[in-house]
Amino acid sequence: QVRLVESGGGLVQPGGSLSLSCATSGIIFRPYTLAWYRQAPGKQRELVAHITPDDSTSYIDSVKGRFTISRDNAKTSVYLQMNSLKPGDTAVYYCNRISPYLVSWGQGTQVIVSS
Repeated sequence: QVRLVESGGGLVQPGGSLSLSCATSGIIFRPYTLAWYRQAPGKQRELVAHITPDDSTSYIDSVKGRFTISRDNAKTSVYLQMNSLKPGDTAVYYCNRISPYLVSWGQGTQVIVSS
């Protein structure tokens, strides 16, 4: 059974930090590029960052220099360290494999950046 379980979200003030985790089970993990996505209220889900099997990373421009994606193949988990958070980062964050290799989505973890 495919399971993606995101955690670590919460309410944080602008400039603060959060560390997101995604534990996976039931999926083939190691050979795939993994990604974090987010969906803000009223907007479409967007790709935020991805990490390849050899640990190459890529980010959307708005989070470059602030977010860091990492993976642990032994734990079949992927992480997102978010620093210098801005109100525009407010969204539900999800992990998954990179499209077109998506699996069933998890519940996501809510991040709210507000003073």
